[in-house]
Amino acid sequence: QVQLVESGGGLVQAGGSLRLSCAASGRTFSSYNMGWLRQAPGKEREFIGAITRSGGSTYYADFVKGRFTVSRDNAKSTVYLQMNSLKPEDTAVYYCAAASSGTPWGRPNYWGQGTQVTVSS
Repeated sequence: QVQLVESGGGLVQAGGSLRLSCAASGRTFSSYNMGWLRQAPGKEREFIGAITRSGGSTYYADFVKGRFTVSRDNAKSTVYLQMNSLKPEDTAVYYCAAASSGTPWGRPNYWGQGTQVTVSS
């Protein structure tokens, strides 16, 4: 089992920044690709970005457009989502997820409980 706990959400003004953290415990953190997804009210959960097990590669949804960065620290079993130039439409619950190779992000092996991000205009 892997337990994932997000932190760092909150209220921020448009144009501001937040950094989310997701701390993992349990089985070997470095065995999993790590990703971030979000779900806004009334919308489906959407993929934001992910990072490979070693941290050597990252990939992002088009809407990120260079505003968000995923990183990880395997020594701390933590993955991060740095969010800059936030917009009101970024308001959502943000989730981290752990997925083994070949597992789609829509059905990862493990989910965190989510953290609320609210961007005011």
